[in-house]
Amino acid sequence: MENVQHYISKIAGNDYIDSNLYDKFNVKRGLRNADGTGVLVGLTRIGDVQGYIIEEGKKKAVDGKLFYRGIDVEDLANAAAAEGRYGFEETVYLLLYGSLPTREQLDEFCTLMGQNRALPQNFAEDSIMKAPSRDIMNKLGRSVLTLYSYDDDPENLSPENVFRQCLELIARFPTIAAYSYMAKKHYYDHESLIIHLPESNCQSAETILSLIRPDQKYTRLEAEILDLVLILHAEHGGGNNSTFAVHLVSSADTDTYAALTTGINSLKGFKHGGANVKVMGMMEDIKQHVAHWDSEGEVADYLAKILRGEAYDGRGLVYGQGHAVYTKSDPRAVLLRNKAAVLAEEKHLADEFNLYRLIERLMPEVFKNIKGSDKDICANVDFYSGFVYSMMGIPPELFTPLFAVSRVAGWCAHRLEEIISGGRIIRPAYKCVQPRIPYIPLTERETETGR
Repeated sequence: MENVQHYISKIAGNDYIDSNLYDKFNVKRGLRNADGTGVLVGLTRIGDVQGYIIEEGKKKAVDGKLFYRGIDVEDLANAAAAEGRYGFEETVYLLLYGSLPTREQLDEFCTLMGQNRALPQNFAEDSIMKAPSRDIMNKLGRSVLTLYSYDDDPENLSPENVFRQCLELIARFPTIAAYSYMAKKHYYDHESLIIHLPESNCQSAETILSLIRPDQKYTRLEAEILDLVLILHAEHGGGNNSTFAVHLVSSADTDTYAALTTGINSLKGFKHGGANVKVMGMMEDIKQHVAHWDSEGEVADYLAKILRGEAYDGRGLVYGQGHAVYTKSDPRAVLLRNKAAVLAEEKHLADEFNLYRLIERLMPEVFKNIKGSDKDICANVDFYSGFVYSMMGIPPELFTPLFAVSRVAGWCAHRLEEIISGGRIIRPAYKCVQPRIPYIPLTERETETGR
């Protein structure tokens, strides 16, 4: 039997494709055009991400904007803050229904969400506690697939039935994520198992904080900031990896549970929703190796080492910096940074917050010097979200699951849009560059030697 390493080397060789072939055949790698803009593959009325404009055929950087159903997300977030209320439920309503609710409609919607927070009878014990996972995202995905078995009409793809499924899943995501985390703490970290029942009259941010804390206590500021994070993560256009994945599988007429699990699997990746975990790891590394956090020279020098692949994980990436669409600024990062400053003062972590701000300010120039590129670099939402979570005592295991708790609203809106307006299975082309070779009968094949 040949050794495993030989097989790995053989597979790597057979799967290698010369990068020059991508240019030769004008392949849009990553579905990106040569200038970095995305390949247009669909239309949507749900979300719009603006980070640049095309002027006289050239890409021009502008301040970032994010719109939900045509409404600026900044206006959504600021209105909720000004009125002293939570805004995530209003955001979910807007994404699903396509318009802002009246006070009465919002109250009815919040009641409906609250009524669906609890999981089906015995679900937590049978599906979560008896099969815990070290990874909460994997457990979240498996739980969503299991909920298929608790649905009396799971394969019905009518908009009415899919809408009902979506409402139930959006309401249940906080409970599933919280219970999966508590099971992980008990079975893998050997801590006491504490399970709280979700309150039907609580908003999503309050529900999350009450379910993951043994004493169920939290401050108003903590709930407000978590609500803001949920608003900012709820939707990001049809082209982001997880939402496009939901569009892709929905176009094949699969069920809602399978479609949303696809979104979860995509979001888990470190290049997508898992990026905030990498940011926190990088920041811990910077804090350990930079003696003076307020020194521009020391911080810039260490950022340069990271970019050269000489520090942190050796990949040459400063996590939380740069974005596929945003150029001058990420509006989500700006809003979250402002709230993070307030929370940092309350938690006596102003020095750490100032380090984040310094890195954000230094990165464009450091990137230009090390990479020799004029590419626009700005802090993205992942740069501050992990820091905000950590200040609230939320563990890294829940960073990406909380992203999913929010983004499921956008996934559901896009799934409904695909069902109503899509109509065709998404099937892009791949060009095969493998030369034709003849089949050789088994008895005529030479034995490989020199292994």
